[in-house]
Amino acid sequence: MSGDWSIRAGRRDDVEAVLELWRAAESVSTPTDSREALLVLLAHDPEALVVAEAGGALVGSLIVAWDGWRASFHRLAVAPGHRRRGLATELVRRGEERLHSRGAIRLTAVVARDEPAAFTLWEALGYVWQPGHLRFTRDLG
Repeated sequence: MSGDWSIRAGRRDDVEAVLELWRAAESVSTPTDSREALLVLLAHDPEALVVAEAGGALVGSLIVAWDGWRASFHRLAVAPGHRRRGLATELVRRGEERLHSRGAIRLTAVVARDEPAAFTLWEALGYVWQPGHLRFTRDLG
């Protein structure tokens, strides 16, 4: 631990706190920002949600997704009062370790276009933007 936090796998009882963290961190909202969606994620992969705690509160989160072929990061969020201390970097590094141990060889970070500060972080961590790729989505719910 390099800060005043501890990092662990998220649990079902963390879901409301994660949603509140995303609101406090002013993350770009998506249709899957719900208790139900996070519970489905945890039922599918109990270690897909990585959280950081400090002083009994959730102060960071990252979804670390692996489907057996593609590995991706979603929803990296750090509480405003805990930023610029290395927590986001630590969350990503823990996610990378988890994905590598599961067999992933290529990692993708899904970053909202409306979060330019996130671009700087991901680039500093060695991730490269792929200008030749677009992501298409469709909401079913």
